[in-house]
Amino acid sequence: MKMLPIGLFSMVVAVTSPALASGKIFYGSRIGMTVTVVSMSGLDTSQATIKTKHTREDAIGFCRDYVGKVTPDCIREELAVRLNDEIFANCPRGEFVDFRGNRYRFLGESTDKDSMAKYVLKSLPSGEIADGSSASGYPTNIQIFKALCPSRAPLEE
Repeated sequence: MKMLPIGLFSMVVAVTSPALASGKIFYGSRIGMTVTVVSMSGLDTSQATIKTKHTREDAIGFCRDYVGKVTPDCIREELAVRLNDEIFANCPRGEFVDFRGNRYRFLGESTDKDSMAKYVLKSLPSGEIADGSSASGYPTNIQIFKALCPSRAPLEE
């Protein structure tokens, strides 16, 4: 796979999301639930990949910003959270995998007037459609898709 030049990485990062612009990407909906981006390759292709590392700095940020107290136990517990170290997508198909190995499909703009979600994200294989709430995983998953498929994903949410 072809790696992006640093300048292009910065440009892609700048348009995808505020967290990713800082070299971080959210793995969950709570403040501070981030991992550090190590590399990105194949964005917008059938083999888009972002490799990450769950660092001590990430754990400290979670403990400080969400828990409200940075302690050795909090840092240790946060670093023990089991996550995949990469996310990937087949952008032309709209399919992607999150940090826990769950598979989704981006289906474009929602026509459901009762939905809080601007875009349709379908869980594969359950078929469940995210309703736009944090509980459905929508905010985190739409950002993951935007990071992997920046030209296909909506720029504004």
